[in-house]
Amino acid sequence: MSEIIGVIGAGTMGNGIAQVAARAGYSVVMRDIKDEFLQRGMAAIDKSLSRDVAKSRLSEEEKNTIIGRIQTATDFSSLGAAALVIEAVTENFEVKAAVFKTLDEITQPEAILASNTSSISITRLAAVTRRPDKVIGMHFMNPVPVMKLVEVIRGIATADETYQRVRDLSEKLGKQALDCQDSPGFVSNRVLMPMINEAIFALYESVGTRESIDGIMKLGMNHPMGPLELADFIGLDVCLAIMNVLHEGLGDSKYRACPLLKRYVDAGWLGRKTGRGFYQY
Repeated sequence: MSEIIGVIGAGTMGNGIAQVAARAGYSVVMRDIKDEFLQRGMAAIDKSLSRDVAKSRLSEEEKNTIIGRIQTATDFSSLGAAALVIEAVTENFEVKAAVFKTLDEITQPEAILASNTSSISITRLAAVTRRPDKVIGMHFMNPVPVMKLVEVIRGIATADETYQRVRDLSEKLGKQALDCQDSPGFVSNRVLMPMINEAIFALYESVGTRESIDGIMKLGMNHPMGPLELADFIGLDVCLAIMNVLHEGLGDSKYRACPLLKRYVDAGWLGRKTGRGFYQY
């Protein structure tokens, strides 16, 4: 495949997207602000693919070919030839808007700019560019190589052609694309985050211990992870950011973040990535 896919961000989501695209046969340019972040991202890809080699789902040669399709860069200019760029940076509008402005300047006019945002308005992001018709949401699920869903979000100006190209790409990546409108939290986090937040309120109000709350949801609702364990996996700072987007965007008090969630984020207890959240790691 001659098409180049750009990925902005080498973190958990970014390196997962880069891996999936390279595995599907695309040339990938993964960009981040520091070489150390890129090295960490490539190490995560290597580890993930090595698991598939160990399980005989992939040969060592195939693994090396996939890794060979991924080029890393700290500058934006290396993304100039990309047909599509997927942004996967921190869940903050100002940070994402700055990335989109830069991508608008350096990519070909026909290139599609997609965001892996889990809650931020695609319409707002599109408005900072001169190509709002070519801006779209591609919300992958974590871990990207395993989870089948891509939530496809059209902004108010997203063209039908952009939408169709992204749906087709999602299928080529081995994903199932499901559509939703550009509303705070889309579908996934509008449903998931209030549930997690309510579980945190149950802990905050001593309705149950963390083990009881998670155990009841796993055993009673057949969830693979309890909501508090899942919050730690996602990152409590991410959960708080999404709750704030829901609260501000929809203006309903039912979306207010639990004070305990705010307190943990203030303490730097962000979950697995910091070694402590509702559980210790």
